[in-house]
Amino acid sequence: MKKLILSGCLLAFSLSVTAQETAKGIIYEDLNGNGKKESREKGLANVAISNGVEVTQTDEKGRYELPLANDQIVFVIKPAGYLAPVNDKNLPQYFYIHKPSGSPETKFPGVQPTGKLPRKLNFGLIPTEDKADFTALIFGDPQPYTIEEVNHFENGVVSEVEGIEGIDFGLSLGDLVGNDLDLFDPYIEATSKVGVPWYNVLGNHDLNFDVKEDHLSDETFEAHFGPANYAFNHGKVHFIVLDDILYPDPRDGKSYWGGFRKDQLEFVKNDLKYVPKDHLIVLAFHIPLSEPSGDPFKDEDRQQLFDLLKDYPHTLSLSAHTHLQRQDFFFEKDGWNQKNPHHHYNVGTTSGDWYSGTLNEKGVPKSTMRDGTPKGYAFIEFTGNQYDIRYKVVDQEKDYQMAIFAPKVLEKDKRTSSGIFVNFFMGTADDRVRYRIDNGEWKKMQYLEEYDPTYMLEVYQWDTTEELLDGRRPSNPVKSTHLWKGGIDPKLEKGPHTIEVEATDMFGKKHYGKKVYHIR
Repeated sequence: MKKLILSGCLLAFSLSVTAQETAKGIIYEDLNGNGKKESREKGLANVAISNGVEVTQTDEKGRYELPLANDQIVFVIKPAGYLAPVNDKNLPQYFYIHKPSGSPETKFPGVQPTGKLPRKLNFGLIPTEDKADFTALIFGDPQPYTIEEVNHFENGVVSEVEGIEGIDFGLSLGDLVGNDLDLFDPYIEATSKVGVPWYNVLGNHDLNFDVKEDHLSDETFEAHFGPANYAFNHGKVHFIVLDDILYPDPRDGKSYWGGFRKDQLEFVKNDLKYVPKDHLIVLAFHIPLSEPSGDPFKDEDRQQLFDLLKDYPHTLSLSAHTHLQRQDFFFEKDGWNQKNPHHHYNVGTTSGDWYSGTLNEKGVPKSTMRDGTPKGYAFIEFTGNQYDIRYKVVDQEKDYQMAIFAPKVLEKDKRTSSGIFVNFFMGTADDRVRYRIDNGEWKKMQYLEEYDPTYMLEVYQWDTTEELLDGRRPSNPVKSTHLWKGGIDPKLEKGPHTIEVEATDMFGKKHYGKKVYHIR
């Protein structure tokens, strides 16, 4: 992939400094990737560009004009068939930050003064294959609190996908770091090694906490990554990335709440005007739209977002935040304005259970999540306006999609309350999970929301051991939303017996697992 390396500059644009209240320039086809518009490089018509609220399109010669206030970012909404240039850390460069006086003073520095608005802001895009089928790599919550945990992230996760092929871009779903924003640079250094363009979402642990207004809570994020609200196209998929953390919480001025500001929803409304109705809309934010407990999301804001999407039959939304993995579906009764439900995927995290658990041979914590999902990351494979998701467990083969818990040994013919438990990591309540013993008859397993016994065993070894363990005790278990149970037979012949499990996921793919128990 061709890269444009930008030294000492955030953008692929040419500058000529003259102050004005309107941003104007040309979006052009940067054939040689040098970031300068040359006479043979044509302007690109009908490319959307935004100031974070208004959205306009270029004319037939690639020209645009856009109003710009003193604390706004101009960004291109990349069309399909083109790439935004990236800097030497693989961060896409498709924006210009306009803060003439810079960010307000905060504990962690924001944007330095950008001075007068240039007379022209020209953005170059690099032509590439316009393919309908592609794959994106998704990380949830890297969230290192120390440089040691950055190393755990790099050595335990990034090293596994470093130099990966067949991936068009990556996306981290917030909590890039854990409150210490000085760790943004080490995080960027780590993700750059994957070797693909890398987009980022703002998380609640990525904020400037020493501000009193929500729109100022992303100043350090902007200095490192650009806008916290943006969009881009790839194939027949339109991605909308949003900061969904209201900080400080407007209810009491403390902590945070999931939701959107009015200007963010206005941006979504204006952005969708230029998106074909048959395209897949993928929304990415940090806090999930669902409310499994408490009141973590502002209901009115979720409903306004749903209302804006009512004419788009193909949608998917992504989040992280919970350090769990679950599939949620919104129906008409939930405010979704279509007959077919909206799928929300809360992705398992790359930090797992906050880097807890025993250490592996590389000194990296095992860090299984509280619902029994091992730490990992997701691949989303897009085919036109359809998608398929595969979760990849770190340090396991790609077909490892379930954990099976069963007793190791049973006494022959003795009644038991033991059972077989299957944690199918990508599972939903409607999935079919069945099992058989020794090639016998397939039997349906019962779905239940309960604590995963495999994870409980991991946790309670810390409370029952008489020797100190390397690492840190994991968090207490929470009920899993992807657990199934079946009976176990103690009446078989003495000796080993093989349990086989078949799980069919929401995309129709079958996954298999095996485990052996003994009767004595």
